[in-house]
Amino acid sequence: MSFAASADAYSRFMGRYSEPLSGPFAAFAGIHAGDRVLDVGSGPGALTAHLLTIGADVAAIDPSPPFAAALRRRFADVDVREGTAEAIPFATGEFDAALAQLVVHFMPDPVAGIKSMARVTRSGGRVAACIWDAESGAVAPFWEAVRQIDADAVDPAFAPGAHRGFLSTLFAQAGLDDIEEIDVTVGVLHPSFEEWWEPYTFGIGPAGAYCARLDAADRDRVRSAARDLFGEGPFTVTATAWAARGTVNRP
Repeated sequence: MSFAASADAYSRFMGRYSEPLSGPFAAFAGIHAGDRVLDVGSGPGALTAHLLTIGADVAAIDPSPPFAAALRRRFADVDVREGTAEAIPFATGEFDAALAQLVVHFMPDPVAGIKSMARVTRSGGRVAACIWDAESGAVAPFWEAVRQIDADAVDPAFAPGAHRGFLSTLFAQAGLDDIEEIDVTVGVLHPSFEEWWEPYTFGIGPAGAYCARLDAADRDRVRSAARDLFGEGPFTVTATAWAARGTVNRP
């Protein structure tokens, strides 16, 4: 599984869904103008961009050098650092909120990552995260097509959770209080089948890794199965994510 892709490739693959998700996620997290916010696992900056539009003071961290570099070029005034959620290189209590959009299920140690987010958030501040639902998230249509030819195929990113209550359990284990969880749904119009399909061939994430492992014949079988399901387009992918938030309380 790889996220060592160009920022443009990632934006074409997942940015088309994460950008519309950013607004309702930030609203649920309770972000307001003037808040000091850390974007954890920022990628090329879908959430950072939205947070800036609402007047937040944003810093960001991502383990991918290409993504961090792209975000620095895009927003020269944002403090962007390379690093993991489990070892965030910011001071204790530095932020009003720490947010992780579509990241927690890729953390090697999600509880440690959320604890680290809580550490850099002030007492009374908010930690929030969201992940796609396993059965109705952004990449679910791809796996639906895959299972037309490989009934046992699963998305390994969602093996441990990606259902209601998964994030709430992690937040509780990380010691957060006042935990709430909701579902957030966005719709993305794809003008053509090829516009939807091509980013899956970029090798990004579990879906891209699965596609890259296939030989040409099997890849064509998946592509044909998807075309049979969705047609030539235009069509809309409706994607649901789970979002949780909690409050940091420390002496």
